Amino acid sequence: MSARWNPLPPEPSDLDDHAVRLQGDALQGKRIALLVCGGIAAIKAPLLVRELRRQGAEITVFVSEEALRYTTEEALAWSSDRPVISRLSSRSEHLSGQMAFDACLVAPATYNTLNKFRNGIADTLLTTFLASALGRLERGQTRILVAPTLHGSMHNAILTESLNALQEMGVEVIPPKQGDGKHLLPELEEIVMRTARSLTASPLRGIPVLVTGGPTPVHLDQIRRLTNRFTGQLGIAIAKELWLAGAEAYLIQGESGLIPPVWLPHQIVPDYATYQQTVLKVLAEREMPVGIFSAAVADYSPREVYPGKRPSGETEWELKLVPTEKVIQRVQTSFPELMLISFKFEAQLSHAELMQIARQRLESGHAAVIANRAEEQGAEQVAWLVTPHQPELRMESKAGIARALKLWLEQALK
Repeated sequence: MSARWNPLPPEPSDLDDHAVRLQGDALQGKRIALLVCGGIAAIKAPLLVRELRRQGAEITVFVSEEALRYTTEEALAWSSDRPVISRLSSRSEHLSGQMAFDACLVAPATYNTLNKFRNGIADTLLTTFLASALGRLERGQTRILVAPTLHGSMHNAILTESLNALQEMGVEVIPPKQGDGKHLLPELEEIVMRTARSLTASPLRGIPVLVTGGPTPVHLDQIRRLTNRFTGQLGIAIAKELWLAGAEAYLIQGESGLIPPVWLPHQIVPDYATYQQTVLKVLAEREMPVGIFSAAVADYSPREVYPGKRPSGETEWELKLVPTEKVIQRVQTSFPELMLISFKFEAQLSHAELMQIARQRLESGHAAVIANRAEEQGAEQVAWLVTPHQPELRMESKAGIARALKLWLEQALK
C-alpha cells in the first residue's frame, strides 16, 4: 500500500474559525478568568482555553508580561475569542465589576505569584486581580483554583506554607503532575474537570459514594480467565458524573484494559475474588452511605483452578462451573443501612418481565434498580431506572444513564 497522500481539501464545516465544538456542558454558562503566569507551561495556555470552552465556558485571559515570553496575545485572543488583558487600565479590570467571574483559574501558577498571593502583595496585573478575587471568594461570590508548576528544588518550606495557607482560605490547589523532579501542569482535561467540580451547587457535594464497574474475571489457570464482554465504560461515566457534582465518588473497576482518568479516585481489581474483598473492605473502612453496583460480576467460577498453565494442544478440557457468591446479597446483609442501587441485565425476556424482576429487587430492599435487556440494545445503551412509587424512566446512552442517576440521587438525598 502506498504511503502517498492524496491532497484533497477537508470536508466543509459549519463551525466558525474561532468556535469550538462542544464536548460537554460541565461549564455551560460559566465565566472563567484564566490567569497565565510566566512559566514555560504557559505555552499550553491557548490549548487550555480551548478545552475550557469545549465544556461551555466563556474565558477571559489575564496574562503576565513574563508569560508572553512563552505564548502570545494573538494566540490567546484567538483561542478565547475575546480580547486579552495584559495590563491594568482605567477600566479597573481586576475588580471584575459588571463582568464578575464564576471562577478564577491560575494555570500555570508560578512560585513568585503563589507566594505573593498568599502574603497579600498586589504589585502586578495578576496579583492585583487575585487580591480582589480573594475578597470575592470570602463573600462566596467566586472560586479560585491554582495549578502550581515549578522545579522540585523550589518546593521549599516557604511554598509549602503558602499553599497550606491558601487552602485554609478556600483556594483550591490542583495537584501537579509529577515528572523528572518537577511539578508539571496536569493534563488539560483534569484542570477543566476540577474547575467544573469546584463550581457545582449539587446537594451531592461531599457525600461519599461507592461505584463499581467492569467485569470480574475468574481464573481457569494462572494464564487463562473466564470473563464477559462488559468493559466498565458505564461505571466510569457514573463515577465521573457524581465526582463532577461534588460527590466523593470512589470507583472499583474490574480489569478490562479500560483505564479511568487519573483524577478520578479509583482502584482496579483483577478478578472476582479481589473485587469481592475490595468492595467489602471499602464499605467496612469508609463511611459510604450510597453504593452503585454496575459491575458485571461473574455468576460462575471453575470448581477447580488448574495450577500453573494447562498445556495447549489437548483435544479437550472439561470444566465444571459452580455459582459464585452473590456479592450484592453479601453487601446488603453486611451493610443494611447502605442505599443500594443495583444493575440487572437480562436476555430473552419481555420488558414487562424485566420490570417485574426489578420491582422484586426493590421489595427486597434495593433503593433503585437500573434494568436493561439485550433485545433493547442498539447503537446506544438503553436502560430503565426503576424506583419505588414512580413510573420507570427510560434512559439512553451511557452519559444519559449517568446523568439521570445523578439527578435521581440529588432528589433522593435532599
